[in-house]
Amino acid sequence: MKKPLEGVRIIDLCVVWAGPFATMQMADLGAEVIKPENPFVFQPMTRGRVARPSQAMLDAGNSWAGGMPGGVPGEKPWNYNPTFVSLYRNKRSFTVDIRRPEGMEVLRKLVAVSDVVYENNATGTMESLGITYDWLREANPRIIFVRVPAYGSTGPYYNARALGVHLEAVMGHSLLRGYDDTDPSTNTAIYSGDYLAGAQGAFAVMSALWLRERTGRGQLIEIGQAENAAAMFTQAVMDYSLNGRIQEAIGNRDVHGRFPCGVYPALSPGTAATMEDRWVTIHVETDAQWHALVRVMGSPEWATDARFDTNEGRQAHAREIDRNLAAYTVEHDDYELMHRLQAAGIACAPILEASRIFDDPQLRERGFPRVQTVEGAGPRTYAGPMWNMTGTPVEFRQPPVTFGEHNDYVYREVLGLPEDEIEALRAGGHIATEYDASVP
Repeated sequence: MKKPLEGVRIIDLCVVWAGPFATMQMADLGAEVIKPENPFVFQPMTRGRVARPSQAMLDAGNSWAGGMPGGVPGEKPWNYNPTFVSLYRNKRSFTVDIRRPEGMEVLRKLVAVSDVVYENNATGTMESLGITYDWLREANPRIIFVRVPAYGSTGPYYNARALGVHLEAVMGHSLLRGYDDTDPSTNTAIYSGDYLAGAQGAFAVMSALWLRERTGRGQLIEIGQAENAAAMFTQAVMDYSLNGRIQEAIGNRDVHGRFPCGVYPALSPGTAATMEDRWVTIHVETDAQWHALVRVMGSPEWATDARFDTNEGRQAHAREIDRNLAAYTVEHDDYELMHRLQAAGIACAPILEASRIFDDPQLRERGFPRVQTVEGAGPRTYAGPMWNMTGTPVEFRQPPVTFGEHNDYVYREVLGLPEDEIEALRAGGHIATEYDASVP
């Protein structure tokens, strides 16, 4: 059955997360996503921190960023870095050094038979390589070029390098998402802006393809990640614009001022140090829901206090309620609490540590956990697609792609190069299945 983006070819010149997340969504929808990779240049935090990490580096690092199967580097660690394998299913990889003229000519020929070029490098990177919108249009007048810089291509911050954590800080989100009794230095790093930029970028590509079908014209699209990330705290922007109020951190409380609302400890087999602590979210929105919660708890004396009958009273005594509520929840299993409270009409759900997500009954029923086999890593369970569609099912057609896995396909089938040119490129080091020995 034909997939929504089947027949669309996208060149993935992306790094780290925001760009690859966008192209992964489009690959899941059937687009052919081809990633050119340079055997002589390693992109940090894309296929790993370094191409050939030492055992000491793995032992000292975070598993989510640089963990390896079995905790050892393996023969080709760039093929199973966790960040990379999370984002490069359903894609193709071929190798070429686009810093050299013959490599740029290969890229030009690929652009000529593609629909989209997508990149999220630091501002100036593409220009330094000679990849501009004008250059792309000369190769293909219908090309759609999507750029996703951190702070845009103009303005006082345009040349600043940034990851998601930097975007959070510059935009002010780090000030808003903390607890009301601590300062931002206690916050852990999050990268929500990357996901938002990726989702918006994928939507922008599909909108541009829709327009091109009607006009025949490609276009240049720029998405400033910081500007796009402002959607995370629209309420604070509006409150300042309309009322002159500067919002501050409220922890896990309700932005509309309904109480209680928070994250509470549940019965735990271990501690945070062993990642075995358990937590649940509880959100009471009405007085009726509060009284329902009191009944579920067995109507303890503290909860029947008339001070708590109204939202205003609960707000005034929020910390007292939180302490008592936590003393109750910590004695109960998180899923048990979820079922009991939801049955009483109260919003409640467990906060799942990442490894527990794959055992969640609802996610399993929807086919979210998917098993894939990566070269050198064996079968592993990965997060699946974000949607299911009955008419066009989303499938894992290609496991996370290995370095240069589709060299033959791209050079012979897509570009149709003669054998003598292919051999010349191979002799020049363009075509490879591992990084050059000069790359650490």
